[in-house]
Amino acid sequence: MASPSDSVAKTRIINHMNNDHQDSLIRYLEHYARLPSSSARNATLTDISFTSLTIRSSPSKHPHNVPLSPPLTGWADARPRVVAMDQEATAALRRSPISVKKYKPPENAIQLLVFTAAALTFLAFARPANFLPGSLLYRALLWRTPAFAKWCYGIQPLVIAPMVLLHSWEAWYLERTRLRRHTVPRLSRVWWMWVLSTFVEGRGAYIRFDRIVKGEEEKRAKAKH
Repeated sequence: MASPSDSVAKTRIINHMNNDHQDSLIRYLEHYARLPSSSARNATLTDISFTSLTIRSSPSKHPHNVPLSPPLTGWADARPRVVAMDQEATAALRRSPISVKKYKPPENAIQLLVFTAAALTFLAFARPANFLPGSLLYRALLWRTPAFAKWCYGIQPLVIAPMVLLHSWEAWYLERTRLRRHTVPRLSRVWWMWVLSTFVEGRGAYIRFDRIVKGEEEKRAKAKH
């Protein structure tokens, strides 16, 4: 039977891991349980013993047991062990020790202007019918310039196809070089916000993402001194 001190220690470890180290739990599932990133999102530590960690993730119906080998000899061993396991998982997965846990929207007038212009262009050129008489866009703006509306109608396929291809590639490249490396779980809410933002605005999202990473690097450098 577990003593009260054991229960207090377990609860403290579980709360700490869930509140401050969910990214570590995600990496445990990806590395030790061999789950894909999309299946490891929203990882939650539900139990810990001297022999294993029990972790749930929202897409999975069943909990996953991650063995602690060799077993812990006491609760004082837990912290160095989970740190070592995270370092091993980070290296094996070729991840950065810095995790990005939030989305940052356009932060200045230029980025906001680019985002808005790109979004409006996507909406306007989504279909040729938007430039024909009777459409909402034509009634609101283009009725004064029918020649311009006709010209936009003609170039619509030449505008939308390259935009979709280019911005899709930029979103894919962000996922491959940044989101995956910094443990943003695929298909999570934060993942979708970064991917969709990049699809709309392009490289402006890269700049904001890299600033988050740089800020965390600077915090860690200061903490070492």
